[in-house]
Amino acid sequence: MIHISADVNSNDIGENTHVWQFSVILAGAKIGKNCNINCHVFIENNVSLGDNVTIKPGVQIWDGITIGNNVFIGPNATFTNDILPKSKVYPTDFQTTHIEDFVSIGANATILPNLHIGKGAFIGAGAVVTKNVKPFQIVLGNPAKPIGYLTRNKVRLDLNLLDEEGNLYEIKNNELERLHD
Repeated sequence: MIHISADVNSNDIGENTHVWQFSVILAGAKIGKNCNINCHVFIENNVSLGDNVTIKPGVQIWDGITIGNNVFIGPNATFTNDILPKSKVYPTDFQTTHIEDFVSIGANATILPNLHIGKGAFIGAGAVVTKNVKPFQIVLGNPAKPIGYLTRNKVRLDLNLLDEEGNLYEIKNNELERLHD
């Protein structure tokens, strides 16, 4: 479903994807299946979105951004692709950012360019991400700093990968798993 007021130029949009009013998607963008692109979203050409991605209002996704499957991007989250922008001075290539699967990015978070956000990472609202984020890591603040980890079942772990009951977890095969006694 593409709203009548949306300006969608890409022919590479997966089935069951919804694009809401006043959104713009340029011709080169690749959008997966079952995505929900809310109103007032801008997506540039050299962008790839996986399946089941939710983008809330007020988000711009610039050239060089790759977003995996099952990613949530909160309202007014900001991505950048040029660390030293100047008016009318364009880089040969824009810097890239890769967002892995199952990442959640809170409202008003800012993601600087040339970063890798690991699988299942959780970026808190208003965070300014200046460094790569490890898989399943929770980062908050400005600049964003790790405060713990979050499993896919929403079990919160400290920086030593311990839950509140003292169970130890490990990242194995790109998954966060509880170690058994």
